[in-house]
Amino acid sequence: MRRKVTVFIIIVICYLLQTTVFAALSFASIAPNLMIILVSAFGFMRGKKEGLYIGFFCGLILDIFGGNILGFYALVYMYIGYLNGYFRKMFYPEDIKLPMLLIAGSDLGYNLFIYFFLFLFRNRYDFRYYFLNLMLPELVYTMVITIFLYVIILKINQRLEVIEKRSASKFV
Repeated sequence: MRRKVTVFIIIVICYLLQTTVFAALSFASIAPNLMIILVSAFGFMRGKKEGLYIGFFCGLILDIFGGNILGFYALVYMYIGYLNGYFRKMFYPEDIKLPMLLIAGSDLGYNLFIYFFLFLFRNRYDFRYYFLNLMLPELVYTMVITIFLYVIILKINQRLEVIEKRSASKFV
């Protein structure tokens, strides 16, 4: 129960930071995607199932408070969390290269998915413009923020695992 409450609080904090603080700190209307960082991190730290659930709730929050189509972002973030969960066995807390690579791939995949379904289907074919002016700057900005946010998420996850192990050992 403690993990669920903590993760919910983290999701709300990341959403609020993404829509307020980092929206105000945007460069050329480009802001980092904290929800991608959160979903990807929990996906490969905790596995496919938890990545899927966290992705769904992150996407649902985005759908409810800012999406045009209810469930679109929930579906996208679910896939991102689930796919990152495949790398759980390769995850080592002291190695930041894999998380950085997975978060970069998740952000790029997310933006390609958004381009394909929200722009290409509406006959907006200028992929080069979208890639150079939106995708790459957001990717770079997200990677810079990942260095700091990932460490915080990792520490919270490690602390929760210690508490869960201590709690489980009392019942054995």
